[in-house]
Amino acid sequence: MRSDAMKKGVEKAPHRSLFKAMGYTQSELERPLIGIANSANEIIPGHIHLDKIAEAVKAGVRMAGGTPIEFNTIGVCDGIAMNHPGMRYSLASRELIADSVEIMATAHPFDGLVLIPNCDKIIPGMLMAAMRLNIPTILVSGGPMMPGHKGHQQVDLISVFEGVGSYKAGQMSAEELLDLEECACPGCGSCAGMFTANSMNCLAEALGIALPGNGTVPAVTAARIRLAKTAGMKVLDLVKGNVRPRDIASRAAFENALAVDMALGCSTNTVLHVPAIAHEAKIDLELDLFNTVSARTPHLCSLRPGGPHFLADLNAAGGVQAVMKELASQNLIHLDLKTVNGKTVGENLAEAVIFDRQVIRSSADPYHKEGGIAVLYGNLAPEGAVVKQSAVAPEMLQRTGRARVYESESDAASAILEGHIQKGDVVVIRYEGPKGGPGMQEMLTPTAAIMGLGLGKDVALITDGRFSGGTQGAAIGHISPEAAVGGPIALVQEGDQIRIDIPNKKIELLVDAAVMESRRNGWQPPEPRVKEGYLARYAHLVTSGARGAILEIKKR
Repeated sequence: MRSDAMKKGVEKAPHRSLFKAMGYTQSELERPLIGIANSANEIIPGHIHLDKIAEAVKAGVRMAGGTPIEFNTIGVCDGIAMNHPGMRYSLASRELIADSVEIMATAHPFDGLVLIPNCDKIIPGMLMAAMRLNIPTILVSGGPMMPGHKGHQQVDLISVFEGVGSYKAGQMSAEELLDLEECACPGCGSCAGMFTANSMNCLAEALGIALPGNGTVPAVTAARIRLAKTAGMKVLDLVKGNVRPRDIASRAAFENALAVDMALGCSTNTVLHVPAIAHEAKIDLELDLFNTVSARTPHLCSLRPGGPHFLADLNAAGGVQAVMKELASQNLIHLDLKTVNGKTVGENLAEAVIFDRQVIRSSADPYHKEGGIAVLYGNLAPEGAVVKQSAVAPEMLQRTGRARVYESESDAASAILEGHIQKGDVVVIRYEGPKGGPGMQEMLTPTAAIMGLGLGKDVALITDGRFSGGTQGAAIGHISPEAAVGGPIALVQEGDQIRIDIPNKKIELLVDAAVMESRRNGWQPPEPRVKEGYLARYAHLVTSGARGAILEIKKR
């Protein structure tokens, strides 16, 4: 066993002595040692209950004959970090989470791992570590939050963000906003719609690295506890068979995950995280693959923020496995791949049932013929830009508008909320990319404000930063190259015309090439916003959003 390196033989007597100092018995040390990477904390609603999930996982490990050993990672709540300097740390935390799991599982060579994340950066960070370490591993999340209720209306966190815009527009009173604030998030779990956290938990299931049900079983149910116990038991089977993450996460498995991504209308942040996870699995997922898979995959589910349904609705309708079964009926899923429960994808799907055709539409009657995400190219984004096309109003799919240029997210948010943005404008927010931000902070405040002010069918927003999974509307992010490295977005001036053509995957700055060259000659890179600490190191090493904002060691 891998753990023999720290527990077997005469020379490891001091090591065993340290284990026994913590109360481990000789019998426990003779069993497979399973690391439990728990991201529980008291600052993220999706993580407040992960202590209970971890206890269930540990019970499962013990039932199957292993010894669980728990350790923790950090986690950032994107909602609480939103619209202040703390958001710069959100994406950057992904790398620290991956590194911390790598450190713990290498310094203490466990025989297997169970990963317990639940929110935005923690899930991909742990999956990146799993692929990097490549030891038997299973992921089990804490599950989605239930929707809140305001009277008979179902609401969630995005309702509150958009409520701020409605209040600023005089369409909602302060008392109504307070009522909404108090009922929108009714308890623990990852926020109730198909935002980034739930997107990644669903994709982990589609990838085969998590059990069926992982993406949708609600946080507050006994079924989630049973799922956690099962994950603890199943990891012992993976250890016995030496089934490792890269045995499961093949290129075909990533194609399955992307098909589910498109069918569900997942967060644009998946375009950052899925390539980063694949990179750790030694698989190169080119950005164009998102458009390729999108073109052949129907959009089957209309989930929040772009539609009316919540994760609890998707779970009741059959969950991710039911969506995959519908896709498989059109030969859009690879069926002969391994998964962590010991069955193939096809064997799992044979047990799936679609219970509600209003939530999971048939391939013959999709919400859209193409998938939820599109990658746009053009002279404004030579390396690509990303939009959640399933959440864009039809009126905004093709639009030419006047550029309104802001050098930061906070400046743009203030301008929107103060009424400075008019119908037909294209809000440009730059120097918010991986290097320029630094950290590529999410921008839910300005996009939610646009929606709350009733401008969702009239105003587009483009940025070299990124958007929350809760964003809807014509919000185009990840524009690459970013402004901080001299990308074309750095050369846009107030009043320029910008053409957006989502059906044809194009985004163009309607400025003569000679004028652009003149502007480039006058451009100077800005001073770094952060000059010390972790973010300064991160900005030095991080790559383009088009490459998943992975870190890369500089060549000498």
